[in-house]
This record gives sequence, C-alpha cells and structure tokens, in this order.
Amino acid sequence: MERGGHAPCALVLLLLLLAARSSSTPTFLEEDVILGTVVETARVGGGGSKGANASTRRGGANGGGGRYYVGWKEEIAGMAGRPEMAAWLRGVRRRIHERPELAYEEVETSRLVRDELAAMGVGFRHPLARTGVVATVGTGRPPVVALRADMDALPIQEALEWEHKSRNPGKMHACGHDAHVAMLLGAARILKAREHLLKGTVKLLFQPAEESGAGAKRMMEDGALEGVEAIFAVHVSHEHPTSVVGSRTGPLLAGCGFFKAVIRGEAQGEPGATRPRRRSSDPVLAAASTIISLQSIVSREADPLDSQVVSVAMVNDSASGVVGSPLVLGGTFRAFSNASFYHLRRRIEEVIAAQARVHGCSAAVDFFENQSFYPPTVNDARMYAHVKAVAAQLLGPRSYRDVPPMMGAEDFSFYSQAVPAGFFYIGVRNETLGSVHTGHSPYFMIDEDVLPTGAAVHAALAERFLAEHDALMASSPSSSSTSDLIEHEL
Repeated sequence: MERGGHAPCALVLLLLLLAARSSSTPTFLEEDVILGTVVETARVGGGGSKGANASTRRGGANGGGGRYYVGWKEEIAGMAGRPEMAAWLRGVRRRIHERPELAYEEVETSRLVRDELAAMGVGFRHPLARTGVVATVGTGRPPVVALRADMDALPIQEALEWEHKSRNPGKMHACGHDAHVAMLLGAARILKAREHLLKGTVKLLFQPAEESGAGAKRMMEDGALEGVEAIFAVHVSHEHPTSVVGSRTGPLLAGCGFFKAVIRGEAQGEPGATRPRRRSSDPVLAAASTIISLQSIVSREADPLDSQVVSVAMVNDSASGVVGSPLVLGGTFRAFSNASFYHLRRRIEEVIAAQARVHGCSAAVDFFENQSFYPPTVNDARMYAHVKAVAAQLLGPRSYRDVPPMMGAEDFSFYSQAVPAGFFYIGVRNETLGSVHTGHSPYFMIDEDVLPTGAAVHAALAERFLAEHDALMASSPSSSSTSDLIEHEL
C-alpha cells in the first residue's frame, strides 16, 4: 500500500519538473546581453545567484542529472554575473583610476593588487620588474598557463569630469589598464573558487611599464614566465561594442621603434691656419636630405604587401639662428614582421649616417632599445583558436569577431616571442555612455559592464587551456605564427 501510494506522487513531481525545465528561457550571454547585468535565478545544487547572462540552458541535449546540467560556462558566467562581483570590480577599477601611476611608479596600484590577492587567499611573488606581481592559482604543478594585465598609466591630464576622475595631476588611465587589472583580479577570484577543478597552474602577471619601459621584458628577466607554456592578455577597445571579443591569428600588432638622430656640422678650413674659418657644413641641409631619403625606405625598398611605416615627426635646431649648430630629428618606424622591423632599424641608421657624411656632418642615432623598442605581437594559431572557441562558447558566437591587424604596438610582444601567445580585444564602446574615444585621449572612458565579462573570459581561457592542454599543444602552429619569430642580426 505504501509503495503504491508514493508512485503516483513521484510521477506527478517528475512531470512538473520536466514541464518547468522545458519552459525555462535561456539567459546565457548572447547577442546584445552583457555579463554584469544581473538577475537572481536558482542554481543547480545550491542557492547562489546567476547573472542575467548565466545560462538556464543545460549542457546536454538529452538532459540528465546533477553536475552534468551545469557546465563550466554556466558556472563561470554565474560567478562573474553576481551583483556583488560586478560592484566589487567597479570599485577596484575606480580606485585604480583615481590614482594613476606611470611606468615603474605603480607603487599604490601594486599594493592594491597584493591586498586583494591576499584577501582571496591567493599566493603571490613580489617584486618583479620593480613593482610587478605574479600570483599563482592551481595545483602548483605543470601544465602552467599565464594571464597578464598591465598596470601603468599615461602622462595625460584627464579632461573627463566625473566622480572618480584622476587625482594625480598630469596622469591618467587613458588606455584602460585600470580595467585590465580589475578584470584579472576578477579572474583570480573566480579561479580561486574553482581551484579544485584546475588541471594545472595559472600564473597571473600584474605587469608595470607597458606604455614605455618594456615592462614585459623586465618581468621575463625576473622569471615571470618560468614553466609557462602559453600566455593570454586582453586590451579594451573602443572600436567594438561592449563585451564583444576580437582577435586574429598571426601578426596582430606592429613592431614599434623610435629613433632620435643628432646631426652635427664640422667646421672646415686649412689645418693650422690662424685666420677664422669661413666655411662649415650645414646640419640643416643634411637633415633635409636625410628626411627625404628616409621616406624612400618604405616607398622604394619595402614589399607593398608588407605594411611598414617610417615617419619623421620632430625636427629641432638646438641653437636657432647659429649656422652649424647641432640639429635633432626624430620619428617612429613600424612593421608587422620581425624581418621587416629589424630591416627598417638597420636602414634608418645607415641612411642617417650616410646622408650626414655626404654633407660633411656627423650623426649619432639612438633607438631607445631599453625603453620603447617593441617587436611585433604575433598570435600563435593554436592560442588564437582557443580564444575564439572559448569566447564563442562563453558569450555566444555573435560576441566574437576576427579583426584586422593594427599599427599600434604592445610590449606583450616580448611574451609572444617566448611562448605561444593569444592577445585579444574586448569592446567597451557604448555611445549612450559616451564611451567612444580612442585610447590615449583625455576623454577616454569605458563601459564598466565589460568588467565581469572580461573576468569571466580570462578565467575560462585559463581553465579550459589546462583542461584541453594535451590536445591544444599537440596541434602544430601555423607557419605564419612561427616563421616570423626569426633570429636577427643588427
């Protein structure tokens, strides 16, 4: 009697559950939905909250029970989409934004990072590259994957009036590095909560001096990449709608170098003569000829299908009106391959020296190779494919797009030369908010709804890399992403 009495009840409950599940509306991030716009929903196996972009869809087409229904996508999106996570990320980003610090001066920013990591129970190493921090989450054993955020600001006076405007005169986070740090701290929080699921180790690199000073190179010299098999990093972009991810395989950002030449005239006359010398070489004429010749390097020597730039952007007479006084000229050069980049460097030096000699002058050239000499950023084909796959799965296929290469530069390029790398953009464009200005503008701002999305993408990239490590690393990188990393001679 008792068994027979429970059977109809069980059947009714089962039918109710099936009806409820079939009528639920998918709310996982897709199309125009942004992680960080949150609603409260029930979680399988607990009473936690999910974001509006966390999924009520289940992992298997045929259904099932328990953890099978809630996969890594739903769990990571659910953590990132909680209201308290979004509020915390905004608070972290705004604290950093208010106190911008230039290259190798990121003392307060570094302290904030360490304080937040310590509060999470995440171990870290400090200092690297003066102010850098490397945190570690996971098993402490291989495989090891790295995520990187840059911390430095720019020497720009913020023109945007808002509650959290820069409090350091003449300094501003005008390139989104405050957002990068907040997103990586958010990823640390997610990964720490899921540490028991990690199949290896995640290194979190909080790096100084990206804008100038080659901070990535210094971090590597201090051992930041020890044991690392792959590395990923993000940069906010005003060109893409908020939370849309973009990347490409092969060269993504150009190599960038700067040069400054000092051309000096040499007085001419008879050796030992006591009378005044009445002839001297003219650095102005030498500089004019040099500038014309430098423009010919790209127009006459470069492959038209291999984008390159040589621009003279500054000419300065150190003693105006004095014939023969030293003259300074400077500029930039850029290229998408290491071969072309180092060829430009060599030819610029040759042209300046030769044109100075032709006009009876001498020249010295400085390329600032310890400060702002960044090779091209080249995405490994496997890491690009990983970024694309994870972003599409986590955010929906319409939230990923391939992007064209850009002539901008990044010191992430040093990492990309050392290990397989995946660099990608995440959109912050929101016309309603006024988030439309390019980086390095005094009016630059971001749509902060991107912060939870960025944290989730970071965490998912690292977790899924470790889970799929063998398959990812077994495949061969494309020739475009490996042949470019050539040995060069200056």
